[in-house]
Amino acid sequence: MVTLKDLAAVVGVSSSAVSLVLNDRHHGRINSATAELIRETADRLGYVPNGLARSLRTGRTHTIGVLSDGVASVPFAGRMLEGVQTAAWDADYLAMVIDTTNRSELMPQSTKSLLQRDIEAVVLAVEYHRVVELPEVPPTIPVVILDGFPDDPTRADSVVPDESGGAHAAVAHLINAGHRRIAFCNVDDDRFIASRLRREGYANALDENGIDSDPALIVAVTDPSTATAFPAMLEMLSREDHPTAVFCFSDQIAMATYQAAAELGLRIPEDLSVVGFDDQRYIADALRPALTTVRLPHYAMGEWAARRAVDRITGKAAGPRVSELVPCPLIERASVAPPSHR
Repeated sequence: MVTLKDLAAVVGVSSSAVSLVLNDRHHGRINSATAELIRETADRLGYVPNGLARSLRTGRTHTIGVLSDGVASVPFAGRMLEGVQTAAWDADYLAMVIDTTNRSELMPQSTKSLLQRDIEAVVLAVEYHRVVELPEVPPTIPVVILDGFPDDPTRADSVVPDESGGAHAAVAHLINAGHRRIAFCNVDDDRFIASRLRREGYANALDENGIDSDPALIVAVTDPSTATAFPAMLEMLSREDHPTAVFCFSDQIAMATYQAAAELGLRIPEDLSVVGFDDQRYIADALRPALTTVRLPHYAMGEWAARRAVDRITGKAAGPRVSELVPCPLIERASVAPPSHR
């Protein structure tokens, strides 16, 4: 590792002169030609400031601890961490990530490990939108929940996707295409706050357009996987009065809808329009025709969480904790068309 002493020896100046230039405190003390030579030499030799020395000098580590309950090991939600790391880096902070791989018993020790490294804030990233039990950290350390709500909203900021708004946009898109018989395949699991919010958005879009909600067009499955949803979608699309469009809780359920439609000889989008939710990579863009879906704003939420943590650290954000709602954009592809006349 190149040190200030190494740079000073190469340039032929004192270590203090190098320090003044690299910390931009040399004006009036060191001439511009020497300062420029010091900077060029530092760049050429790959000098990197010693973070430990800086933290001892300033009392700041510029490190955000990120606790993940499985997000890091699940490609679906990994862009949340990418957003955190990018925004932290842009603010001159390091995001130090520990993933518990969904083992709750690892959370206390993981939290302790981060605290022992003098982190300045904690971002707790969760795999799906839910209420989160806060880790035990000193009240002086800011906490931000990423993709969830804290069990004590007075102790942590949080950021979540606008699930209801996203569902509303999906169903409104189908209505604007001319559909009136729009089915909804939801997930019946109390763990998922999204189940209630997406059904709310579905119902609101129908109501605003004067369309009665038909209970026969709503089916609930036990989990959002393709294998679980396939039998339910096959049964619904087998009916003589089957819907002309389906809004799906997840892209994996949308894949099951594609499979059921293919088995029954229904063409997408000519005979059946489909909209998913998540914009899951390798599914939404890989289906043929490509799936129109609602994007979970993982990257944007991660960015917000990191920026909020930094603002709390620096004092730029003060006062009561807040919960940020991030829009879920509709990504239009090729799975929606006007209904065919049957």
